[in-house]
Amino acid sequence: MHELSIAEAIAHKVSERAAGRPVSAVAIRVGHFRQVVPDALEFSWTMITDGTGLQGCRLEIEQVPATVHCPGCDVTTTLDVPILVCGSCGGSDVTLRTGQEFVVVSLDIVEV
Repeated sequence: MHELSIAEAIAHKVSERAAGRPVSAVAIRVGHFRQVVPDALEFSWTMITDGTGLQGCRLEIEQVPATVHCPGCDVTTTLDVPILVCGSCGGSDVTLRTGQEFVVVSLDIVEV
């Protein structure tokens, strides 16, 4: 369950950026190929932040599908499985467009 270490890393970065200010929500964007289980990450987040300055802070997860672009047929398709082939022509000369992201998008800092 690598979600626990991911939650720890997010909490560390959020705490650094918040610099002691209260945070009500953290929005992240996670690509399909990162193989993160959202429920496991949310559970881990709750465990990691319990008893800290981030306790009660919501973790908002946007899942990004994996897409590839095929120059051969000039089509961009969404992948359901981690096999890099064009969903239109079956070609393997494709470029991964989305699906590798792992980004903290925003923090909702509470003004006191």
